[in-house]
Amino acid sequence: MQTYIYSASTFRLLLLLLLIVPASLWAQQQPLFTQYMFNGLAINPAYAGSHESMSITALARKQWLGMEGAPSTQTFALHTPVPNEKIGLGLLLTHDQAGPVHQYNIKFAYAYRLPLGPGKLAMGIQAGLLNYNARFSTLYLGPNVQDPTFEQDINKTLFDVGTGLYYSTDRFYLGLAVPQMLALQSEQHIHLSRHYFLNSGYVVALNRSLQLKPNVLVKAVAGAPLELDLNANLLINEVLWIGASYRSFQTLSALLELQLTDQLRVGYAYDFPASSELGRHTSSSHELMLNYRFTFYKSNISTPRNF
Repeated sequence: MQTYIYSASTFRLLLLLLLIVPASLWAQQQPLFTQYMFNGLAINPAYAGSHESMSITALARKQWLGMEGAPSTQTFALHTPVPNEKIGLGLLLTHDQAGPVHQYNIKFAYAYRLPLGPGKLAMGIQAGLLNYNARFSTLYLGPNVQDPTFEQDINKTLFDVGTGLYYSTDRFYLGLAVPQMLALQSEQHIHLSRHYFLNSGYVVALNRSLQLKPNVLVKAVAGAPLELDLNANLLINEVLWIGASYRSFQTLSALLELQLTDQLRVGYAYDFPASSELGRHTSSSHELMLNYRFTFYKSNISTPRNF
Protein backbone atom coordinates (compact mmCIF):
# COMPACT_ATOMS: atom_id res chain seq x y z
CA MET A 1 0.00 0.00 0.00
CA GLN A 2 1.31 3.43 -0.91
CA THR A 3 2.12 5.72 2.01
CA TYR A 4 1.73 9.47 1.51
CA ILE A 5 4.40 11.32 3.45
CA TYR A 6 3.75 15.00 4.03
CA SER A 7 4.91 17.58 6.45
CA ALA A 8 1.93 18.99 8.30
CA SER A 9 2.41 22.34 6.56
CA THR A 10 2.58 20.73 3.08
CA PHE A 11 -0.58 18.74 3.68
CA ARG A 12 -2.47 21.76 4.98
CA LEU A 13 -1.32 23.72 1.91
CA LEU A 14 -2.60 20.98 -0.39
CA LEU A 15 -5.98 20.95 1.36
CA LEU A 16 -6.18 24.75 1.17
CA LEU A 17 -5.47 24.75 -2.57
CA LEU A 18 -8.04 22.02 -3.15
CA LEU A 19 -10.64 24.12 -1.37
CA ILE A 20 -9.99 27.34 -3.29
CA VAL A 21 -9.59 25.96 -6.84
CA PRO A 22 -12.13 24.14 -9.06
CA ALA A 23 -10.82 20.65 -8.21
CA SER A 24 -12.10 20.96 -4.67
CA LEU A 25 -12.86 17.66 -2.98
CA TRP A 26 -15.94 18.87 -1.19
CA ALA A 27 -17.49 21.55 -3.39
CA GLN A 28 -16.54 21.15 -7.05
CA GLN A 29 -16.63 17.34 -7.23
CA GLN A 30 -16.74 17.00 -11.02
CA PRO A 31 -13.29 16.54 -12.60
CA LEU A 32 -11.54 19.53 -14.11
CA PHE A 33 -10.68 19.51 -17.85
CA THR A 34 -9.03 22.10 -20.06
CA GLN A 35 -9.98 20.33 -23.32
CA TYR A 36 -13.68 20.19 -22.46
CA MET A 37 -14.63 21.40 -25.96
CA PHE A 38 -13.25 18.15 -27.43
CA ASN A 39 -14.54 15.83 -24.67
CA GLY A 40 -18.25 16.62 -24.54
CA LEU A 41 -19.51 13.43 -22.90
CA ALA A 42 -17.56 14.28 -19.73
CA ILE A 43 -19.82 17.32 -19.35
CA ASN A 44 -23.16 16.43 -20.88
CA PRO A 45 -24.93 13.07 -21.41
CA ALA A 46 -26.88 14.56 -24.34
CA TYR A 47 -23.58 14.63 -26.27
CA ALA A 48 -23.77 10.81 -26.66
CA GLY A 49 -23.99 9.76 -30.30
CA SER A 50 -23.28 13.24 -31.67
CA HIS A 51 -20.38 12.05 -33.84
CA GLU A 52 -20.86 10.29 -37.16
CA SER A 53 -19.68 6.94 -35.76
CA MET A 54 -18.52 5.27 -32.57
CA SER A 55 -16.06 7.54 -30.76
CA ILE A 56 -13.55 6.75 -28.01
CA THR A 57 -11.73 9.41 -25.99
CA ALA A 58 -9.01 8.82 -23.38
CA LEU A 59 -7.76 11.73 -21.32
CA ALA A 60 -5.12 12.02 -18.59
CA ARG A 61 -4.51 15.15 -16.52
CA LYS A 62 -1.83 15.93 -13.94
CA GLN A 63 -2.15 19.14 -11.95
CA TRP A 64 0.58 21.09 -10.19
CA LEU A 65 3.50 19.03 -11.38
CA GLY A 66 6.07 18.45 -8.65
CA MET A 67 3.69 18.87 -5.68
CA GLU A 68 3.31 15.73 -3.56
CA GLY A 69 -0.27 14.44 -3.70
CA ALA A 70 -1.39 16.93 -6.35
CA PRO A 71 -4.64 16.09 -8.19
CA SER A 72 -4.63 13.78 -11.21
CA THR A 73 -7.50 12.60 -13.40
CA GLN A 74 -7.98 9.85 -15.97
CA THR A 75 -11.10 9.53 -18.12
CA PHE A 76 -12.32 7.05 -20.71
CA ALA A 77 -15.40 7.98 -22.75
CA LEU A 78 -17.16 5.89 -25.40
CA HIS A 79 -20.29 6.92 -27.24
CA THR A 80 -22.04 5.94 -30.43
CA PRO A 81 -25.21 6.59 -32.40
CA VAL A 82 -27.56 3.68 -32.93
CA PRO A 83 -27.73 3.06 -36.73
CA ASN A 84 -30.97 4.19 -38.38
CA GLU A 85 -32.28 5.49 -35.06
CA LYS A 86 -32.36 8.84 -33.27
CA ILE A 87 -30.61 7.38 -30.24
CA GLY A 88 -27.11 7.82 -28.84
CA LEU A 89 -25.51 5.66 -26.13
CA GLY A 90 -22.47 6.41 -24.00
CA LEU A 91 -20.17 5.10 -21.28
CA LEU A 92 -17.96 7.30 -19.09
CA LEU A 93 -15.29 6.02 -16.66
CA THR A 94 -13.39 8.46 -14.46
CA HIS A 95 -10.72 8.23 -11.77
CA ASP A 96 -9.96 11.41 -9.84
CA GLN A 97 -7.24 11.51 -7.17
CA ALA A 98 -5.92 14.11 -4.75
CA GLY A 99 -3.42 12.76 -2.25
CA PRO A 100 -4.99 9.78 -0.46
CA VAL A 101 -8.49 10.57 -1.75
CA HIS A 102 -9.71 8.63 -4.80
CA GLN A 103 -13.03 9.00 -6.62
CA TYR A 104 -14.16 6.41 -9.16
CA ASN A 105 -17.14 7.02 -11.46
CA ILE A 106 -18.97 4.83 -13.94
CA LYS A 107 -21.85 6.42 -15.87
CA PHE A 108 -24.12 5.20 -18.64
CA ALA A 109 -25.66 7.81 -20.95
CA TYR A 110 -28.70 7.80 -23.23
CA ALA A 111 -29.56 10.59 -25.68
CA TYR A 112 -32.51 11.11 -27.99
CA ARG A 113 -31.94 13.46 -30.94
CA LEU A 114 -34.55 15.41 -32.90
CA PRO A 115 -34.26 17.75 -35.90
CA LEU A 116 -34.81 21.37 -34.87
CA GLY A 117 -34.34 24.22 -37.31
CA PRO A 118 -30.92 24.01 -39.01
CA GLY A 119 -29.57 21.57 -36.43
CA LYS A 120 -30.45 18.85 -33.96
CA LEU A 121 -31.58 18.95 -30.35
CA ALA A 122 -30.52 16.08 -28.07
CA MET A 123 -32.06 15.28 -24.71
CA GLY A 124 -29.85 13.12 -22.51
CA ILE A 125 -29.90 11.27 -19.23
CA GLN A 126 -27.22 9.34 -17.39
CA ALA A 127 -27.03 7.10 -14.34
CA GLY A 128 -24.14 5.52 -12.54
CA LEU A 129 -22.13 4.90 -9.40
CA LEU A 130 -19.58 7.03 -7.56
CA ASN A 131 -17.09 5.42 -5.21
CA TYR A 132 -15.40 7.72 -2.70
CA ASN A 133 -12.28 6.15 -1.19
CA ALA A 134 -10.28 8.23 1.29
CA ARG A 135 -7.22 6.30 2.48
CA PHE A 136 -6.38 8.55 5.40
CA SER A 137 -4.58 5.73 7.23
CA THR A 138 -1.81 5.94 4.59
CA LEU A 139 -0.96 9.51 5.64
CA TYR A 140 2.20 10.21 7.56
CA LEU A 141 2.23 13.82 8.64
CA GLY A 142 5.44 13.57 10.63
CA PRO A 143 6.60 12.53 14.10
CA ASN A 144 4.27 13.40 16.96
CA VAL A 145 1.68 14.87 14.57
CA GLN A 146 -1.84 13.62 15.19
CA ASP A 147 -5.14 14.76 13.74
CA PRO A 148 -8.30 12.72 14.45
CA THR A 149 -9.82 14.02 11.21
CA PHE A 150 -7.40 11.86 9.21
CA GLU A 151 -7.32 8.69 11.31
CA GLN A 152 -10.28 6.82 9.79
CA ASP A 153 -10.53 5.61 6.20
CA ILE A 154 -13.72 6.21 4.22
CA ASN A 155 -15.01 3.94 1.47
CA LYS A 156 -18.51 4.69 0.23
CA THR A 157 -20.38 4.03 -3.03
CA LEU A 158 -23.30 6.26 -4.01
CA PHE A 159 -25.80 6.21 -6.87
CA ASP A 160 -26.34 9.34 -8.92
CA VAL A 161 -28.13 10.52 -12.07
CA GLY A 162 -27.67 13.42 -14.45
CA THR A 163 -29.38 15.05 -17.39
CA GLY A 164 -28.65 17.50 -20.17
CA LEU A 165 -29.68 19.23 -23.40
CA TYR A 166 -27.39 19.69 -26.40
CA TYR A 167 -28.19 21.64 -29.57
CA SER A 168 -25.80 21.76 -32.54
CA THR A 169 -25.65 22.94 -36.13
CA ASP A 170 -22.78 22.92 -38.63
CA ARG A 171 -21.33 26.03 -36.97
CA PHE A 172 -22.80 26.33 -33.48
CA TYR A 173 -23.42 24.32 -30.33
CA LEU A 174 -25.09 25.03 -27.01
CA GLY A 175 -25.26 22.65 -24.06
CA LEU A 176 -26.85 22.73 -20.61
CA ALA A 177 -26.22 19.88 -18.20
CA VAL A 178 -26.73 18.84 -14.60
CA PRO A 179 -24.36 15.83 -14.49
CA GLN A 180 -24.71 15.34 -10.73
CA MET A 181 -28.36 15.92 -9.91
CA LEU A 182 -28.88 14.23 -6.56
CA ALA A 183 -27.71 16.31 -3.62
CA LEU A 184 -26.86 13.44 -1.28
CA GLN A 185 -25.13 13.14 2.07
CA SER A 186 -24.09 9.81 3.57
CA GLU A 187 -23.56 8.87 7.20
CA GLN A 188 -19.82 9.28 6.58
CA HIS A 189 -20.25 13.02 5.84
CA ILE A 190 -19.75 12.60 2.09
CA HIS A 191 -21.81 15.26 0.39
CA LEU A 192 -22.67 15.30 -3.29
CA SER A 193 -23.47 18.79 -4.53
CA ARG A 194 -25.65 19.50 -7.56
CA HIS A 195 -23.60 20.86 -10.50
CA TYR A 196 -24.71 23.01 -13.44
CA PHE A 197 -22.72 23.30 -16.69
CA LEU A 198 -23.51 25.71 -19.53
CA ASN A 199 -21.23 25.66 -22.57
CA SER A 200 -21.33 27.03 -26.09
CA GLY A 201 -19.13 27.50 -29.13
CA TYR A 202 -19.22 28.87 -32.65
CA VAL A 203 -17.04 28.32 -35.72
CA VAL A 204 -16.16 31.39 -37.82
CA ALA A 205 -14.59 30.84 -41.26
CA LEU A 206 -11.82 33.43 -41.66
CA ASN A 207 -10.71 32.17 -45.09
CA ARG A 208 -10.30 28.87 -46.93
CA SER A 209 -7.59 27.58 -44.60
CA LEU A 210 -8.39 29.24 -41.27
CA GLN A 211 -11.36 28.84 -38.92
CA LEU A 212 -11.80 30.41 -35.51
CA LYS A 213 -13.75 28.63 -32.80
CA PRO A 214 -14.46 30.54 -29.55
CA ASN A 215 -15.89 28.52 -26.64
CA VAL A 216 -17.25 29.34 -23.22
CA LEU A 217 -18.01 27.12 -20.23
CA VAL A 218 -19.82 28.29 -17.10
CA LYS A 219 -19.80 26.01 -14.04
CA ALA A 220 -21.94 26.52 -10.95
CA VAL A 221 -22.12 24.45 -7.78
CA ALA A 222 -23.35 25.17 -4.28
CA GLY A 223 -20.56 26.15 -1.91
CA ALA A 224 -18.10 27.26 -4.60
CA PRO A 225 -17.65 30.45 -6.65
CA LEU A 226 -19.08 30.60 -10.15
CA GLU A 227 -16.37 29.46 -12.56
CA LEU A 228 -15.89 30.74 -16.11
CA ASP A 229 -13.72 29.23 -18.85
CA LEU A 230 -13.08 31.35 -21.95
CA ASN A 231 -11.36 29.71 -24.90
CA ALA A 232 -10.50 30.36 -28.53
CA ASN A 233 -9.08 27.82 -30.98
CA LEU A 234 -7.72 28.46 -34.47
CA LEU A 235 -8.12 25.59 -36.96
CA ILE A 236 -5.49 25.54 -39.71
CA ASN A 237 -6.17 23.56 -42.91
CA GLU A 238 -8.61 21.24 -41.10
CA VAL A 239 -5.60 19.60 -39.40
CA LEU A 240 -4.09 21.70 -36.62
CA TRP A 241 -5.87 23.41 -33.72
CA ILE A 242 -3.99 26.06 -31.75
CA GLY A 243 -5.80 27.60 -28.80
CA ALA A 244 -5.65 29.55 -25.56
CA SER A 245 -7.91 29.61 -22.51
CA TYR A 246 -8.52 31.68 -19.40
CA ARG A 247 -10.10 30.07 -16.36
CA SER A 248 -11.42 31.74 -13.25
CA PHE A 249 -8.96 31.76 -10.34
CA GLN A 250 -6.40 33.24 -12.77
CA THR A 251 -5.25 30.22 -14.75
CA LEU A 252 -4.07 30.43 -18.36
CA SER A 253 -3.84 27.50 -20.77
CA ALA A 254 -2.29 26.74 -24.14
CA LEU A 255 -3.87 24.02 -26.31
CA LEU A 256 -2.64 22.05 -29.28
CA GLU A 257 -4.79 19.56 -31.22
CA LEU A 258 -3.62 17.57 -34.22
CA GLN A 259 -5.91 15.64 -36.57
CA LEU A 260 -3.47 12.86 -37.52
CA THR A 261 -6.00 11.03 -39.72
CA ASP A 262 -9.71 11.27 -40.42
CA GLN A 263 -10.17 8.96 -37.43
CA LEU A 264 -7.38 9.80 -34.97
CA ARG A 265 -6.91 13.05 -33.06
CA VAL A 266 -4.36 13.86 -30.33
CA GLY A 267 -4.50 16.88 -28.05
CA TYR A 268 -2.33 18.50 -25.39
CA ALA A 269 -3.04 21.30 -22.92
CA TYR A 270 -0.62 23.17 -20.68
CA ASP A 271 -1.97 25.16 -17.72
CA PHE A 272 -0.05 27.65 -15.64
CA PRO A 273 -1.03 30.13 -12.93
CA ALA A 274 -1.43 33.67 -14.19
CA SER A 275 -1.04 35.32 -10.78
CA SER A 276 2.16 35.49 -8.76
CA GLU A 277 0.22 34.67 -5.57
CA LEU A 278 -1.04 31.31 -6.87
CA GLY A 279 2.21 30.70 -8.71
CA ARG A 280 4.15 30.70 -5.44
CA HIS A 281 2.27 27.58 -4.34
CA THR A 282 1.58 25.69 -7.58
CA SER A 283 3.32 24.85 -10.82
CA SER A 284 2.13 23.90 -14.30
CA SER A 285 -0.51 21.30 -15.16
CA HIS A 286 -0.50 18.96 -18.16
CA GLU A 287 -3.35 17.25 -20.01
CA LEU A 288 -3.11 14.69 -22.82
CA MET A 289 -6.07 13.49 -24.90
CA LEU A 290 -6.54 10.84 -27.60
CA ASN A 291 -9.69 10.47 -29.67
CA TYR A 292 -10.46 7.75 -32.21
CA ARG A 293 -13.60 7.48 -34.37
CA PHE A 294 -14.45 4.16 -35.97
CA THR A 295 -15.74 3.94 -39.55
CA PHE A 296 -17.32 0.48 -39.63
CA TYR A 297 -20.68 2.14 -40.03
CA LYS A 298 -22.14 5.54 -40.71
CA SER A 299 -25.30 6.93 -39.20
CA ASN A 300 -27.68 9.60 -40.31
CA ILE A 301 -26.63 11.69 -37.33
CA SER A 302 -24.45 14.41 -38.84
CA THR A 303 -22.36 16.59 -36.58
CA PRO A 304 -19.12 18.22 -37.80
CA ARG A 305 -15.88 17.07 -36.24
CA ASN A 306 -15.39 20.65 -34.98
CA PHE A 307 -17.65 19.65 -32.10
